[in-house]
Parts: sequence; structure tokens; C-alpha cells
Amino acid sequence: MTLPVIEEGAKKSGVLWLGLPSGVRLAWHAWHDGAIYVVTGGGEQSLLGLADLAAGHGEIEVVLRSKDNGAELIRFPAVAEVVDQAAAPGAVAALAKERLNARDAAGLTARWAEESTVVRLAPRT
Repeated sequence: MTLPVIEEGAKKSGVLWLGLPSGVRLAWHAWHDGAIYVVTGGGEQSLLGLADLAAGHGEIEVVLRSKDNGAELIRFPAVAEVVDQAAAPGAVAALAKERLNARDAAGLTARWAEESTVVRLAPRT
């Protein structure tokens, strides 16, 4: 599989499934600069084990499904990496844009910096 195929799938899918140590979990995400970004903890989606996996640059399985019919679009391995949110404002902004119905939209990224972990999932192609 190629990065353009993964990018197209990520842009067409509002959610993805992650194969975590705690089981398969559904997550919303954003595509930015060649990778998928997710946020976990601090009142956001609970993706148990992802932050620990990302701290060690572990590999994770990602599955993207169609918004239309739920059919699997693509399945691929990705390297998980914790994002330094201050050093990646574009990625954090892209992720915040995808966050629907945030209780504190104006302070969302500040809350993430204090309480959450942003993870970059770089496809292994």
C-alpha cells in the first residue's frame, strides 16, 4: 500500500480502529502532513495503552472504514509517537478542527497541552 492510498482513506473516514494492548478501540482522528493524529486522555477519548505504546515508538494496527457503508477501506501498521504539542502547532490545530462538540472549544488546545496526549501514527508503507 502507498501513502496516497492511506491518505485518501484517512480523509474519507471520520473514525478509525486501533489495535491497542487493551483491545480494539474506535477513535476520531485528523490527517496532517503524512500521518494520522489522535488525542487521548484529559476528558478526550480513552485509548488505554496508546500513550505508553507511543512513548516507546511502538507499532500499532490501524483500520480505516468507509463513512458510507462501514466497509474496510484499508488496514496498515503504523509507528506511534507522542507529539510535543508546542513543537507541532499545525498538527494540533488540524486535530482540534476535527473535534466536534468540544465543551471548551476556545480553550481546547490549552487543555490538551495540560491534560491530554497527542499521538502521531506514521504509516509503515
